[in-house]
Amino acid sequence: MHLRDISFAHTRALRRWGGAVVLFAAIAVPSGATAQEPTASLRAELARLAALVDSLRAEVARLTETGQAAEAGDALARLRAAASAAAEAGGQPTTAAGAEDQEFVGRQRSLQALNPEISVNADIFGHLNKDDVTENNFFAREFEVSIISNLDPFSRAKVFLSHHGAGAEIAPFEDGADVHAHEEEAGGGFAVEEGYVEWVGLPGGLGLKLGKFFQQFGQLNRWHGHALPFQTRSFPHLAFIGEESLAQSGISLHWLAPFGGRGGTYETTVEVTRSGNETLFGEAGDLSVLGHVNGFWNLSESTDFDLGLSWIRGTYEDDHNAGDRDLYGAEMAFTWRPPGQSRYRGFTLRGGVMALNGLISEEEHEHEDDEPESEDEVSALVNERATGWWGAGELRLSQSWLVGGRFDRVEHPEDTSETAWVLSPTLTWWQSEYVRLRLEYDLLGRSFSPTNEGRLFIQVTMAMGPHKHETY
Repeated sequence: MHLRDISFAHTRALRRWGGAVVLFAAIAVPSGATAQEPTASLRAELARLAALVDSLRAEVARLTETGQAAEAGDALARLRAAASAAAEAGGQPTTAAGAEDQEFVGRQRSLQALNPEISVNADIFGHLNKDDVTENNFFAREFEVSIISNLDPFSRAKVFLSHHGAGAEIAPFEDGADVHAHEEEAGGGFAVEEGYVEWVGLPGGLGLKLGKFFQQFGQLNRWHGHALPFQTRSFPHLAFIGEESLAQSGISLHWLAPFGGRGGTYETTVEVTRSGNETLFGEAGDLSVLGHVNGFWNLSESTDFDLGLSWIRGTYEDDHNAGDRDLYGAEMAFTWRPPGQSRYRGFTLRGGVMALNGLISEEEHEHEDDEPESEDEVSALVNERATGWWGAGELRLSQSWLVGGRFDRVEHPEDTSETAWVLSPTLTWWQSEYVRLRLEYDLLGRSFSPTNEGRLFIQVTMAMGPHKHETY
């Protein structure tokens, strides 16, 4: 008989004994006596029966606890037996003798879990230029489809397909006719903006990337256009690299230094890519090499400081020139976010400088009034260096509202006597993390133009899916 059945039998016996005690008391009381005045013999018998009932209750409680422990031990023994039998059968679950049937559930990934994360971002503009009423007032600058997937615990893949539209570009050294020519040439379908596979968590703090990617030249070059704090990239970037990010195909090796700790975090990136940026390398298709070092310091609970140095070297070639070209850059960022109020208060100050070893074309030599008299003078002209710098700040007023401004200045890469600058105040409203509206006024000035150019922009950026306004 099972212990649980034994305890149940004792409980029933206890109930019968209790009833017998009551019946005995009723019979044993004399007819002339009352319940308030029992005889001495009756009191003694009742005390004996009460002691017997207490002992029976204690025995039942002991048997119940023993039965539960035995049942738990039996269940554990059955599980151990089933596991041993499964191991002997090569991993197939079997049922041991006396064990209850158990359902084994597989933990394989479902087909839904294998699907990548797909998102869509859009960057739409409305603009007003009083100096050129023939420009389009509304245009969609970019539609971007991002496909991101963790391939396995060691690698992940990212693909960004982008369609760029033209309209109201700010070009430091181009007039309205040149801008309209770019608008007519623009168009077409979607193209691969980025597409690469990345290995993460390699030994020694290493990371490896292979494919086409935004290169690690400075901080903002890795940002997609819809995530920028202003509607265009900096003027040095536009003059030396072009309207889009520096994106080329090759290999990137990233190393996160194991030292630093509370004093700071340091990282280094080395990239070897095929030269494909026409503004920077012309028609050359040789290899280019990029180096980047970056340091990050947590100055206090609310302030951070970031400083990065970058360099890229490749070959420039066009119909008139051919030679090595170097681009240098330094960028910094200072951020203040008070703990517990970072969603409502904050300030970010960014800035950077860039320098390019430019080339003066043969056509410009033909128009020079003073021809160089020696090979040294020719070399000095060819290796002339153009520089530019930019600064930007953004202040968070509340959870949704931010105000900002920037000022950029750059020299022409082929004629450093020509300069251009832009001043841009902004007002940004985050309707939600999916929708952002920005009002921006750009005042553009050129040293070779007697008048300044002003444009008013309204920018609407929206994101659908898990990939929001990603920054790196």
